[in-house]
Amino acid sequence: MRCILDLIRRDAGEIEIFGLRGRDARAQVGAMIEAPAFHGHLSGTANLKLAADYLALPPPSIEAELERVLTTVGLRERAADRVSAYSQGMRQRLGIARAMLGRPPLLLLDEPTNGLDPQGMREVRDLVRQLALQEDVTIVLSSHLLAEIQAVCNRVGILSLGRLRAEGDVQELIERSTEAVRTLEIGTIDAEALLAAAESIEGLDADGKGPAGRLRFAIARPVPEVIDALVKAGVPLTAVVPQERDLEQVFLEVTKEAGA
Repeated sequence: MRCILDLIRRDAGEIEIFGLRGRDARAQVGAMIEAPAFHGHLSGTANLKLAADYLALPPPSIEAELERVLTTVGLRERAADRVSAYSQGMRQRLGIARAMLGRPPLLLLDEPTNGLDPQGMREVRDLVRQLALQEDVTIVLSSHLLAEIQAVCNRVGILSLGRLRAEGDVQELIERSTEAVRTLEIGTIDAEALLAAAESIEGLDADGKGPAGRLRFAIARPVPEVIDALVKAGVPLTAVVPQERDLEQVFLEVTKEAGA
């Protein structure tokens, strides 16, 4: 992201955004890199006004633009307050508002939920969704919080050791398993009968305890076949819970293959 913004020099290659390069390309981008910094003694509006001046936005439209971005990020009622009184979540939203000035078609957001409490994370997550769906903006979001990425993004790229190791639709990557073995949690009122039956069923291996008293198994065969075999063995089942793959598992598989 710093290379894209020309904040650090690239070692090789060219950066092209919407078919443009150099200064014209950077003009298409609004960004928030890491924790946004502001003048604490100034209000939210005043901080954005400074940013608008740096962007050389035409004076007649500045007030309307400030009103637009502050309303979009939900800070209109606190815009006159000093930023020193803002919570971390409010600062993050103000940083996104600053990145939106001038309506750039591309936003780069680096760790936008970093350091936030659960409420703040949800607010920023909802804001990012709103921007993508209602403001017709392309958003590139960087984060190590893979659950957040899975909840917000529709497309993901996994970087490891400086290289793009996987890219695609989030759900497609999750469903595209490189491992034949999956995890199944099984509940029963007779754990001994379940474990005894599992020993005689091919592709069903005990793998410890799961939540709510269930037992966890590694399976290498379809779930319906496992259930049918257990029922035929007379095991009284109370729950069968397949463990869904998530983006974290995809990340671990991909980086393992890359030797990271």
